[in-house]
Amino acid sequence: MVDKALDRLARVIEVVLALAFIIAVLLNFTNVVGRYLFGLSLLGSDEVQVFIMVAMTFLGAAVVTQRNMHLRMDVLVRFFPPFVRLLLRILEQLVLIGLAGFVLSQSYFYARQMLMIGRTSDMAGVPMWIPHGFVALGFALILLIAIWRLATIGMRRRTEPAAPADGKVWE
Repeated sequence: MVDKALDRLARVIEVVLALAFIIAVLLNFTNVVGRYLFGLSLLGSDEVQVFIMVAMTFLGAAVVTQRNMHLRMDVLVRFFPPFVRLLLRILEQLVLIGLAGFVLSQSYFYARQMLMIGRTSDMAGVPMWIPHGFVALGFALILLIAIWRLATIGMRRRTEPAAPADGKVWE
C-alpha cells in the first residue's frame, strides 16, 4: 500500500516536473525572442529558470530514488552470496538515511532562516525560502523512501530468489 502511494506520488511529481520544464523552456524562448528581436528582456527570468532547475533536480532525485534508477556500482555485488547482498542493501539504506537526514536538517534550517529574514532574489524578487525549500522537500522524500525500504527489506528478502536470473540485484 505504501509502495503504491509512493509510486503515485512519484508520478504526480513527474507531471509537475514536466510542466515546470515546459515553463522554463517557454520562459527562455520568450526571453531570447524579446532580447534579439525587440532589444528587451524579462528581468529576473534567468533567476526563475535556475530556481525551476533546482526544484527539478531535487524533486527528480526523489523520483529516481523511488524508481531505484540511480547509478550504482554493482559489478562485484552480483557475485556475492544472497546474505552479503542483503547486508549491503541494509548498509546502503542506512547510509542513505543518514545522508538524507543530514542534508534535510541543514536545508530545512537554511530555508527557514531565509523565510524568517524575508530574503528575496535580487532581480525576480522570489522569496529565497522557496528554492531552498525544494532541496529540503527532495531530501525529505528521499529519507521517507529510504526508511520505508529499510523497514521492508525483511519482507522483500523472503520473496527474493537466491541468485537473480535477470541481473537485478537490488530490487
